[in-house]
Amino acid sequence: MTRPWSEAQIALTADHLKAIAHPLRLAAVCLLGDGERSVGEICERLGTTQPNVSQHLAQLAGRKLLKTRRDGSRIYYAIADRRLIDIVERLRGIYCP
Repeated sequence: MTRPWSEAQIALTADHLKAIAHPLRLAAVCLLGDGERSVGEICERLGTTQPNVSQHLAQLAGRKLLKTRRDGSRIYYAIADRRLIDIVERLRGIYCP
């Protein structure tokens, strides 16, 4: 039986879903769905510390789900793949009407 997907695609998708399954990372992705934000802005909105947020953002960026931009001493994060925004929008529609 031939599958319409590869094992590598399935493994990568599962890894990405695991990455956003953490509550803080999902909240950060939801914020970033509205556009680029600095680490400081994300910390303020999520009510947690910079080291905590940076650690979680680094995990998402390491999986190529987020992209970064440096402006002086500030680091800005944005969604790297539009498909992630589409997924989050669907989740918002289901769970945050």
